[in-house]
Amino acid sequence: MSSALDVVKAVAFLFIAVLIEVSVIGAYTPLGGTADLVLVVLISIALLRGSVFGAFAGFGAGLLIDTANLTTLGFTSLLLTLAGFWTGRYGETTARDRFHAPFLAVAVITVLYAFGTLALNAVLGEPAPADAYLSGLPATVLLNLVLTWPVYSLMRKVFPPVDVFDRVHDVRLLG
Repeated sequence: MSSALDVVKAVAFLFIAVLIEVSVIGAYTPLGGTADLVLVVLISIALLRGSVFGAFAGFGAGLLIDTANLTTLGFTSLLLTLAGFWTGRYGETTARDRFHAPFLAVAVITVLYAFGTLALNAVLGEPAPADAYLSGLPATVLLNLVLTWPVYSLMRKVFPPVDVFDRVHDVRLLG
């Protein structure tokens, strides 16, 4: 369950992340890769709030990116919806409090996001040179991993983890 305050906070943080990515980070390509701040923020929120929240957050952030970049509407939304959902499922099914969880999620989702972009471009009949997307992938993964610690720490303070066991009040064993 998410509160209305969580929704407002997620919208605000993702909107700011989209603005920063579209206006500043998108043009900066150190080592041949580009940091994806929106993806790291989305992954952090989805880990802390779950799959449904992550999917809705990913759709909204993707729609903002598609609108800001004037690209095919829904392209980034689809990819970020899937990223938010599967990251949320990872957070729901494993221990969110493990130190490696955000780093592993960012690394894996960054790689899957790159391959998803290639596949979706191929399906839509858009030119999708694999070497252009995949040559900067190691640098992109590295830059996203560098962003993970500060972003996840901030998101953990803004979205404190919800303990599922606090909601269970009465348990009866039947048998």
